[in-house]
Amino acid sequence: MKLLITGGAGFIGSAVIRHIIKNTNDEVVNLDKLTYAGNLESLAAVSKSKRYAFEQVDICNRADVERILAQHQPDAIMHLAAESHVDRSIDGPADFIETNIIGTYTLLEATRQYWQALEATKKANFRLHHISTDEVYGDLPHPNETVNAEEYLFTEQTAYAPSSPYSASKASSDHLVRAWRRTYGLPTLITNCSNNYGPYHFPEKLVPLMILNALEGKPLPVYGKGDQIRDWLYVEDHARALYKVVTEGRPGETYNIGGHNEKQNIEVVYTICDILQELRPQGCSYRDLITNVKDRPGHDMRYAIDAHKIQKELGWAPEETFETGIRKTIEWYLDNLDWCQRVQDGSYQRERLGTGS
Repeated sequence: MKLLITGGAGFIGSAVIRHIIKNTNDEVVNLDKLTYAGNLESLAAVSKSKRYAFEQVDICNRADVERILAQHQPDAIMHLAAESHVDRSIDGPADFIETNIIGTYTLLEATRQYWQALEATKKANFRLHHISTDEVYGDLPHPNETVNAEEYLFTEQTAYAPSSPYSASKASSDHLVRAWRRTYGLPTLITNCSNNYGPYHFPEKLVPLMILNALEGKPLPVYGKGDQIRDWLYVEDHARALYKVVTEGRPGETYNIGGHNEKQNIEVVYTICDILQELRPQGCSYRDLITNVKDRPGHDMRYAIDAHKIQKELGWAPEETFETGIRKTIEWYLDNLDWCQRVQDGSYQRERLGTGS
């Protein structure tokens, strides 16, 4: 099987490619524009494989996408190329509209043309798997004395209610993918995942930002009270799930992928501080670096995924708990600080983004 993976130099995309090259006999074509968050160093371990090829292409460029499809003749596409940071979408939504909506439209149209010309067997087996986020659903009630958290989870039937420019752009791309299936018959699948964390994560996101700032003795900015709840999913668990879906999932279906690890943001930061204190001890507590800052505009309070469908239908379940996954993640960053320095190209210095000013 040959897979075309868009956004394969990004955090989740590179994890998917590493998983496929290391654990299957499939071929992979990585299509990536190489924006600030895309880095080929994340693929160094598999880049010399004869089953791996890289194409530096913008998915908004129809001619280039058509050329890649014609040249490489993929059996399936995994679409991960996207602008993904909520704070950046607040400061500059235009890139999110361009890549996440126009880029997805461009890919859908090029893929439809390619798929319609395939011979019967290849056409019947072809798949386009669109990777999305749980943020399209908006937020859930925060648990308290009157709200039972178990009764409020995102399912595949949850109505969309995006809050940020990022989540609105991803919701739009989800709707386009479903429309192209219903209108044109394109065999598509969609997955919506919870918060990913793990190795090779660009330092603008919560977990790597806290690790790197702590090691340098810089403030650890916690939005508001830090009581926002997220379901945390180890990226290598997610990569296994995505491969399951593209190879075994049913076209037309949506699968929610979650880690069953709901944590308040402040709990995540405390855990990072405590593991760092154990592995890289310093005189004062890393917790002393925690600094509460003004909350993000429109910040969703809680995300939580019901992942029973993918577990029941495809036999996937996360292997890592938050406790095991976060320790592996911190150990990886401690062992790869040189990678962290190289991927910060000067355009981002871990400054606060997304204040809405």
